[in-house]
Amino acid sequence: MSIKTTDTTVSSAGTILCVVGARPNFMKIAPIIRAFRGGPDPIDVRLVHTGQHYDAAMNDAFFSQLKIPRPDIELEVGSASHAVQTAEIMKRFEPVVDAESPRAVLVVGDVNSTIACALVAAKKNIPVIHVEAGLRSFDRTMPEEVNRVLTDQISTLLFTTEPAARENLVREGVDESRIHFVGNVMIDTLEHCLGQSVPATETLAGLPHRGLFLEGGNGYCVLTLHRPSNVDEPEVFSSILETVRTVSESIPVVFPVHPRTRNRMAELGLQQVLESDRIACLQPLGYLEMLGLISGARLVMTDSGGLQEETTVVGVPCITLRENTERPVTVDQGTNTIVGQDRSQIFAVMKDVLNNGGKHGRVPELWDGRAAERIKRILNDWLQQHRSPMAATG
Repeated sequence: MSIKTTDTTVSSAGTILCVVGARPNFMKIAPIIRAFRGGPDPIDVRLVHTGQHYDAAMNDAFFSQLKIPRPDIELEVGSASHAVQTAEIMKRFEPVVDAESPRAVLVVGDVNSTIACALVAAKKNIPVIHVEAGLRSFDRTMPEEVNRVLTDQISTLLFTTEPAARENLVREGVDESRIHFVGNVMIDTLEHCLGQSVPATETLAGLPHRGLFLEGGNGYCVLTLHRPSNVDEPEVFSSILETVRTVSESIPVVFPVHPRTRNRMAELGLQQVLESDRIACLQPLGYLEMLGLISGARLVMTDSGGLQEETTVVGVPCITLRENTERPVTVDQGTNTIVGQDRSQIFAVMKDVLNNGGKHGRVPELWDGRAAERIKRILNDWLQQHRSPMAATG
């Protein structure tokens, strides 16, 4: 087992351990760390990186672009099956908790690191704080849905991004006094970084047929694809890629390919389906490059949860290649349309975008770039009300 720490000193009794493990977590934790450590009434925080998804180049790029400080503790777990990875995170996180004796453990999102570290804390009677609580797709075949539901059940403070999340939590028996609607920390990061985003003209400059994407009358479509429901089954994956090729005949497609998706394409021999001047398959992009790419897009097709939120805020129509979403506000108020794998629906939405501009939405309530500030204020009040015996007598 390998645990790296930048400081072997045991923290004070007021420390909050903040956990990240996978790329989606980085955008959520960045504004929290910035808010907690800055301004009046700072909160003592230590950052734990489990290494659930770890690529040295991408890790460094995200931490640099988002100005996340170097993790205080790195667990270096690496990839594995869901069960093995979750167990290994718990095994490595427990001695960290024992050494740090934190006031609370803060987890974000719905990855394996989220539930693993929440379980360790809960079993040691350490309060769990869940940021992005209450989101539900109502699809228990998704590992993320299981992680969300279980994490919420053992959390002391639950910070939500949209009103439907409170309804979900109350229906599941969570005490309303523990639920706080604060807005969306992902959007805090977007608002903070939008002015620094890398223009699409720069990201696509090296394409041999870049004029098709940057100077064509229809603009370009951004595609992301990585969920097992879309890439694991050969017939499903092949059908989606054939649909993408057809879409590209009307609007060129930029496809930053997830490593897992690229490997699956190679295993199934599907690379040739996307061999077209009108489809650009890129390596994974950094946050600022991706933000610039989607901001300049005419349309986004994705199975990502975060992109549903980001496209709503930047006002770009989004086609979600899933049968459900845990972020219904992006459909009810935003620019998102759920189509699953229905080719006719995909083509209908695409034609509406090209002919009429597509779905127009609005930015949801409290998605204003200040969610982390609200979390800090509520957490500081909670820490004052629940002072540890050491702090109370010190």
